Amino acid sequence: MALPSSLRALRYYNFRLYFVGQAVSLIGTWMQRLAVSWLVYTITHSAFWLGVVAFAGQIPILLLSPYAGAYVDRHSRYRTLLKTQIASMVQAGLLALIVFINFYNIAAIIFLSVALGIINAFDTPARQSMMIVLVREKTDLPNAIALNSSMVTLARLIGPAAGGILLSSYGEDVCFFLNFISFVAVIGSLLMMKIKVPERTKPKEHIWQNLHAGYQYLKHHNGLRSAILHIALISLLAMPYSTLLPLYAKTVFKGDVTTFSWLNSISGLGALLGAIFMANLKTGRNLLRIIIYATLLFCICLSIFSFNKDFDIALLFIMLAEAGMLAMIAATNTFIQTNVDEKMRGRVISYYVMAFQGMQPIGSLLVGASAHYFTGPHTVLIEGIAGTVVTLCFIPYFKRARKEQPKPIVVLEER
Repeated sequence: MALPSSLRALRYYNFRLYFVGQAVSLIGTWMQRLAVSWLVYTITHSAFWLGVVAFAGQIPILLLSPYAGAYVDRHSRYRTLLKTQIASMVQAGLLALIVFINFYNIAAIIFLSVALGIINAFDTPARQSMMIVLVREKTDLPNAIALNSSMVTLARLIGPAAGGILLSSYGEDVCFFLNFISFVAVIGSLLMMKIKVPERTKPKEHIWQNLHAGYQYLKHHNGLRSAILHIALISLLAMPYSTLLPLYAKTVFKGDVTTFSWLNSISGLGALLGAIFMANLKTGRNLLRIIIYATLLFCICLSIFSFNKDFDIALLFIMLAEAGMLAMIAATNTFIQTNVDEKMRGRVISYYVMAFQGMQPIGSLLVGASAHYFTGPHTVLIEGIAGTVVTLCFIPYFKRARKEQPKPIVVLEER
């Protein structure tokens, strides 16, 4: 039976395995994220410490991503991904253990958050670079990226909802343990894949020369450079608002862990809507224009959400904001993946990861400090306005980049 065009990437055996394994694992990951945020806020009652823990978990990505991208280009993406998933499973197990034995120590949580950040610095460029191997035809790559985004956001919808129930009924340790178990699915799917992994020839250049080559490549590609700089600024100024959701749940909406779970789940629903939109996008659409419109939707709705004390209306605007944010992320990722030379894929994706995920820890630290000394709603309002201004400033750069004809990329075998 032929698959609908919106699901066409699932006809590839390896991508199907990846899709199912990641879906199960990511549900566990979102359960853990929810539990960590709630645990930190329950222990400290401080927005500042929420920012510190978020900073600790993501700052390694900013510092290590360029090196990690060069590493991925020099080694097997498949084997790198397998190792990072095993390491993530160990991290989740240790987190479950310290909570199970009632070792509620903020320093231990920060240490394990840093460890996970180091793992993710290598995991993300390896995972993103694998996409071109899992889906052999370049024409199906945008659909694979969109389906991957849909899977991630579906997990983001289910994970917090399930996590909220488990958290209120059984506690944080159950959420952490189930995340530990969920890695069996993704590791098993990787082992079942039919991918030839020949040994890479040892490069003559030093890895830092490879890293510099990636930087020089971006300097001469206006479209890629503009897309990465744009998402870097949005990641710094607007995306870290989610750090303050526990504060909103307790102080703005006067709720509990169920309120926090609703905020996260509705955010996931909005992101899923954005992913569905991208999955049904026709080939040849102007991705740079979609990035602009989607970011404006995200930032404007975020500004409206900031001071809204009606919970139902707040959920509506946070859902629309997340739909815009997901569409922006997926459009940026698709634009980069379809316009980068294959030999530079790992390095360019690492700069994208550094911009997307690496700038968020700095933003989280600033957001936590701002909400600690001022208020959460004032901080989120400033984030929404700042993101809107940045996006409007990038319109001329995107128009200029649109006039450039991207060079075709060559799809190669995994090496």
